[in-house]
Amino acid sequence: MSGPGSVLAVHAVDSPGGAEVSILRLFGELAERGWTLGQSTPSGEGPMVRPGVEHDRLDVGGLGAREGARAVASFPRARRLGARWDIVYLNSTVCGRLLPALRGARTVLHVHDIVDRVPRHWANADLVLADSQAVADRLGELSAQVVYCPVDLDPPPAPRPWPDDGRPVVGYVGRIEPRKGALDLIAAAPEIRERLPGARIVLVGGDPYDSAPDYLAAVRASTEVDHLDWVENAPGLMRHLDVLVSPSHQEPFGTVLSEAMAVGTRVVATRVGGLAEVVEEGVTGLLVEPERPEALAEAVARVHADRTAMGAAGRAAARRFGACAYADRVEPLLRGLLP
Repeated sequence: MSGPGSVLAVHAVDSPGGAEVSILRLFGELAERGWTLGQSTPSGEGPMVRPGVEHDRLDVGGLGAREGARAVASFPRARRLGARWDIVYLNSTVCGRLLPALRGARTVLHVHDIVDRVPRHWANADLVLADSQAVADRLGELSAQVVYCPVDLDPPPAPRPWPDDGRPVVGYVGRIEPRKGALDLIAAAPEIRERLPGARIVLVGGDPYDSAPDYLAAVRASTEVDHLDWVENAPGLMRHLDVLVSPSHQEPFGTVLSEAMAVGTRVVATRVGGLAEVVEEGVTGLLVEPERPEALAEAVARVHADRTAMGAAGRAAARRFGACAYADRVEPLLRGLLP
């Protein structure tokens, strides 16, 4: 294989979520820098398949804690793939189940979540990456390197799904599940409208993993907000928001925040996990304590009153999360693994 080296990214799912999109953006940059690239997914098929990127099948088991038996069955195949590629990039803690099979291969374990425990076999990884310092702080002595997550700094335009009637638009974009705090924004809606008369409050997203159907049903039943199912180009849609709210109770990074900042949308977030690493308080947005609807409403009104400064500051700050900047952080770490 020519170029700097070869990397196989191992994914736990067939369809791209945030972790998988990060790899696709990284690989776009690495391809231009001469790397040989490959991916594996459980089925070896689906929307992750990309021209010019070798694709293979490797089942790491389901996302549940008790679904790892299929990963053990994949150990022989994982060993064969590990012998073919310079670096095996395990793109989630679920994919980390393969580490015992990859002794002797050069491995990267990318941790995208704030974890409660660190399995001993994670220490077998040659390099551990973390989406934020909040994630890295939970990884003990693994010496995790913080790389954040890449975003599209100039997403394609998206149609406005509501009337352009001059009303302030306050939005939430993301999965609808308890830890994301969407019901807190719904609880804040009446006070937001008191402070911003006529405000339209929209929630964009669903529960693709059916993890909290009752929570989703409660959101859909609310008459305080307009609810839209997930849209294909959510970053482009954020251009039509005046304020983006992330009311999470726990969050490893804050990709939605950085995507909103990239298009100049002002942001309000809770002071949890990695969100405070994305938002510079009072400069690119405001931070509030979680599960405080009244504080959310006050912050939304304050940010909305800042017509230009926060939006411009956010757009400038988001450049550090662009795909090129991301590759500039990750590529030297990968090169450090090569012989």
